Amino acid sequence: MYVGPGDVLHLIKSGKARTRGDIQEETGMSRMTVAQRVDALLGAELIREAGADRASGGRRPTQLAFNLQHSCILAATVETTSSRVALTDLGGEILAVDQLDLAVSDGPEEVLGAITDAGRGLLKRTKTSPAKVSGVGISIPGPVDPHTLRPSQPPIMPGWDAYPVAEFLKDAFAAPVLVENDANAMAAGEYSAGFPGVSSLCLVKVSTGIGTGLVIHGQVYQGVDGGAGDIGHIRLPAFAELQCQCGSFGCLAAGASGGAIARNLTALGTSATSGRDVQRHLLAGDVEAMRLTHEAGRRLGEVMATVVCLFNPGVLLVAGDLASSHLIGGIRETLYPMSLPRATRNLDVRLASLGEDAGIRGLSWLLVNQVFSAPAVNARL
Repeated sequence: MYVGPGDVLHLIKSGKARTRGDIQEETGMSRMTVAQRVDALLGAELIREAGADRASGGRRPTQLAFNLQHSCILAATVETTSSRVALTDLGGEILAVDQLDLAVSDGPEEVLGAITDAGRGLLKRTKTSPAKVSGVGISIPGPVDPHTLRPSQPPIMPGWDAYPVAEFLKDAFAAPVLVENDANAMAAGEYSAGFPGVSSLCLVKVSTGIGTGLVIHGQVYQGVDGGAGDIGHIRLPAFAELQCQCGSFGCLAAGASGGAIARNLTALGTSATSGRDVQRHLLAGDVEAMRLTHEAGRRLGEVMATVVCLFNPGVLLVAGDLASSHLIGGIRETLYPMSLPRATRNLDVRLASLGEDAGIRGLSWLLVNQVFSAPAVNARL
């Protein structure tokens, strides 16, 4: 079987090989062929020599490592009322970031135009050549068709359906573009940063809307056309009289999302229009915000019980503007009693740890896996 420089890079990136001797042992290639593959990667600056490994007798072998400074990634996370644009190295480390006060309802051209300007501004600020951008990633709060990379009937994104997001950004930056659902990007970020050995991870994001990201054996599961994890539109009898932004009645998001809690708070005399507003009230210790968030967690737990029994994840992370002890407490109250004990006996339920960096980290990780995959590097070298 042919083992090209890309396959060798994969061994180094994954930690399976740290030296030329390791590569020879893993692949069965001759010392000369290994030297040729390593020299090609060094010449392309995809790897670097990182010092000597521990000696086992004789000369100490030189360690090899993926060159995280080879190039950079531009990543943007679009939320309902704001966007975040960041420049990262190839390890997902954020080098520079910009916050934009944009509403997704402003439409794709205005939002993507502002993101493009912000991305160019970050490159200028960090004195980074546009040619050093290996990929551009963007996450949006709605389903994305994995075949076209276009939004697929997103309920809370008027004017975005089937919009050519990838083409817009590729024209601006002349680099490969990844478009992903926000919960998927966050799940990928949390997985890559803290759970690389976990076979299955589920992240539920509760902000103005509700969505779930699934990572199985290191791969984001998107479903046949990008609709996997869209639990915000599962119907609950308790919300039968409530109309969702998608137009249907009874959706989980209609009664348990940040937007729903914001409406209920406003009706009680506390002004709120989004999940981010609810978050501010939670941090301020507002009793009604805490009560409504806890109750939303209970309803969410009813739906997550089905998800857990079907998916049987090792880790369930709670993220988004409403991620708090009040929400996760409510989830646990209904999740465990309504799930099979076998489905939850090895389940780790906790708050996500990366906060608003999760989506950026996830997009960076996914793009690096795509742009620097073995087939891609073999084709280049």
